[in-house]
Amino acid sequence: MDKCSFCGRTKKEANMLVAGLEGHICDHCIEQAHNIVTEELGSKSNTLFETVNLLKPAEIKAFLDQYVIGQDMAKKIISVAVYNHYKRLMQKPDKEDIEIEKSNIILVGETGTGKTLLARTVAKMLHVPFTIVDATVLTEAGYVGEDIESLLTRLLQNADYDVRAAERGIVFIDEIDKIARKGDNPSITRDVSGEGVQQGLLKLLEGSIVNVPPQGGRKHPEQKMIPVDTKNILFICGGAFEGIEKKIAQRLNTQIVGYGASRNRERIDKDNLLQYIAPQDLRAYGLIPEIIGRLPVLTHLNPLDRQALRAILTEPKNAIVKQYIKLFKMDNIDLTFTEEVMEYIVDKAIEFKLGARGLRSICEAIMLDAMFEMPSIEADELSVTTDYARLKLERIDFKVLKAS
Repeated sequence: MDKCSFCGRTKKEANMLVAGLEGHICDHCIEQAHNIVTEELGSKSNTLFETVNLLKPAEIKAFLDQYVIGQDMAKKIISVAVYNHYKRLMQKPDKEDIEIEKSNIILVGETGTGKTLLARTVAKMLHVPFTIVDATVLTEAGYVGEDIESLLTRLLQNADYDVRAAERGIVFIDEIDKIARKGDNPSITRDVSGEGVQQGLLKLLEGSIVNVPPQGGRKHPEQKMIPVDTKNILFICGGAFEGIEKKIAQRLNTQIVGYGASRNRERIDKDNLLQYIAPQDLRAYGLIPEIIGRLPVLTHLNPLDRQALRAILTEPKNAIVKQYIKLFKMDNIDLTFTEEVMEYIVDKAIEFKLGARGLRSICEAIMLDAMFEMPSIEADELSVTTDYARLKLERIDFKVLKAS
């Protein structure tokens, strides 16, 4: 009679018997073995993390330099914040009993300046679970949309449901400016996708044990909740904060009083007011003071100038041009770009005012026909010139790309 080689259960006593070369194993023993392996690997990964040699801030910035062009101040601030955060996790209890608080980060910058890329690159360097979530889909619990806890559901999924790994991960909340308070005047209608979401985010940012649905929100009410402690999760928030320059300008003007007023006005760079951003500007924009207090590290990203856009095309490890050359190389085709066509692409990107994203859109439009036709014909090289690029772009209505 067939029976489990581990526990001796017969086929009738077990729900399932899996046959091997010289024996069988029942579903009960499979489940028990799985739990033992999971627990053992979890403890090993935790021990590994405690002994990890974290890079110094200068080394973190050097790593970021390989992938992100410019934004030196933002990279320096993020490097210090990430270093202090993971140094805090390695802190061992001592007699002084000084508890180091979290350094959650908020990045403010125009679209296409590299907010998401910075966060993704940091996570790549640290080898920790990382997720990007969009704040625009979040609403208060009980309303149509995603619950606040869905941020941690995605982090858990990316950590392969290893709670210990997820509890030291990074969450990047994009479009944080879209949950700004709609107005200062109290209303009889609830602001469930604005201030309501901000209130819900407080417990996550501060650090508390949150019951997370492993498969998402209310669609699976019978599912077992997973408790996740958020006190060691690093939250990086990013947003364009469209129009916040007006708030900054108002504040700067109110501060300029007295004999030195005209001299101080001359020092202000009116083309890049974002560099003067302060927490009070975020409050004026519509973020509640409690949220601002839980995002102590505030930094801005400068608009990309012509030189930076030109460098983005070719210099980073994952540069756009390098990606296309690699794609064509896989089909044994040598792809080259002339210097003039690089300048032409940058000119178009500046015209459309879409930052680094504009570069990718323009390159896709130029290379579409070549990527479609070249793999099917016997050709071993392609040189992209200005005339070729102009011909391809003229066939596409790019007015839809222009910033309104």
